[in-house]
Amino acid sequence: MPIKIPEALPAYTVLTREGVMVMSEDQAARQDIRPLKIGLLNLMPKKIQTETQFARLIGATPLQIELTLIRMSDHESRNTAAEHMETFYHSFSEIEASGQKFDGFLVTGAPVEHLDFDEVTYWDELRRLFDWTETHAHSTFGVCWGGMAMIAHQHGIAKHLLDSKAFGCFRHRNLKPDSPYLRGFSDDCTVPVSRWTEIRQEDIDARPELVTLLASDEVGPCLVEDPGRRTLYIFNHFEYDSHTLKEEYDRDVASGAAISVPANYYPGDDPTKPPSNRWRSHAHLLYGNWINEIYQTTPYDLNDIGR
Repeated sequence: MPIKIPEALPAYTVLTREGVMVMSEDQAARQDIRPLKIGLLNLMPKKIQTETQFARLIGATPLQIELTLIRMSDHESRNTAAEHMETFYHSFSEIEASGQKFDGFLVTGAPVEHLDFDEVTYWDELRRLFDWTETHAHSTFGVCWGGMAMIAHQHGIAKHLLDSKAFGCFRHRNLKPDSPYLRGFSDDCTVPVSRWTEIRQEDIDARPELVTLLASDEVGPCLVEDPGRRTLYIFNHFEYDSHTLKEEYDRDVASGAAISVPANYYPGDDPTKPPSNRWRSHAHLLYGNWINEIYQTTPYDLNDIGR
């Protein structure tokens, strides 16, 4: 069964063209099942690109998914049309006041990693959202800066500024092949990385409630599980499209910023050649496994979440 998103949402056309099953409101209403409700707090500046990337991954399962797009209440996007935001997004304050609950909840990255968390204008509201997910979301997934912010709030683990940007595609070891989230994973896999900060493995190891699932010798921990909270933190970017790192690199080159060619991304590290996508299958496995775990464990009655 496909993902249910509005037909007017740009992702609907993109995913339909790619062969991902999507359904309209009318089609969804005719199915006598409860869809999984997934919330996506989108903190990225390119909202349409990001919502399409995550819809592609969570929609490629046999389950019906109902995706709700959410934004911070008082933070206005400068890179996405106001009409798009008004049409498709709900503020967190609206979601909070409505009492809605979600089977799964995603928090994306944000281009604010050079700032301390308490310097981010929406930090207080984001902390409130993290607390809210513990009673209103069955399972939560923090991605890149979103994962770092969540693990800092929930476990007091600090992020650290790197001397140079971790940028490219890096091999990661599968440390827990028996984890249901890594079902079908190879012993190692390639993951896109694009960040100026890191979470350190020794800080994770000091918290016995946390389990590292994927890690790299070059760029550190990648995927961390908090089983007690049914939470995953990922510090890298399985959701990236084939050309996302290229777009970041081209943007920085055009602006004159000091940037290295993304490692292990272009054939022969030659940016004149088309990049190769070597993470797509594992991206679908990870998010498909997450959706499956939610389906297997979430209450049928949404009202029972958090009780």
